[in-house]
Amino acid sequence: MYPGTYRLHVQLVAGSRPEVFVLEGSVYTDWETIYQENAVRVYRLIFSRVGNRPDAEDLTSEVFVKSLPQLSLPAPVPQVRAYLSTAVRSVLADHWRRHYGALLADVEVDNVIRPFDLTPSPEESGRAGRVLALLPERSRQILELRFLRGYSIKEAAGAMGVSPGNAKILQYRALRLAADIGARMLS
Repeated sequence: MYPGTYRLHVQLVAGSRPEVFVLEGSVYTDWETIYQENAVRVYRLIFSRVGNRPDAEDLTSEVFVKSLPQLSLPAPVPQVRAYLSTAVRSVLADHWRRHYGALLADVEVDNVIRPFDLTPSPEESGRAGRVLALLPERSRQILELRFLRGYSIKEAAGAMGVSPGNAKILQYRALRLAADIGARMLS
């Protein structure tokens, strides 16, 4: 036999579901093995989507609680993994729907945030100009290129003659320095 192929025996009993027995190939024969071999993979997949540990743990347990009763053993490994992947998609969809799927009709009009004007006031523009004037030349240059002219990191790095990694570091340090100067101006 070829790897990944199975020999199955199907037993038909009148009035009930057909019973399938795997004769050869990788199979799961108990629930504990299914959980032990797939829990970490399922958790990592869910964590990569939701981004926080408590939700990932809850959703992982939900996947197994929903999946295990639906599976009949013995079951081929690829079939179980495919079923678990489908269950992950379903559980994630339910999670997103529960937490982020409020219908438009459910939103109260008083809670809708009014769009705000991103154009700075003359006072803010003047303060930003004063902060930029107090920065060292390279810090001022990276901030002007990135935020006033809209350059990407690569474009700003090329204009300054540095590597993109160095440009990121310069930007980070310039922003921290500008924040410190701005905080001192306001206090």
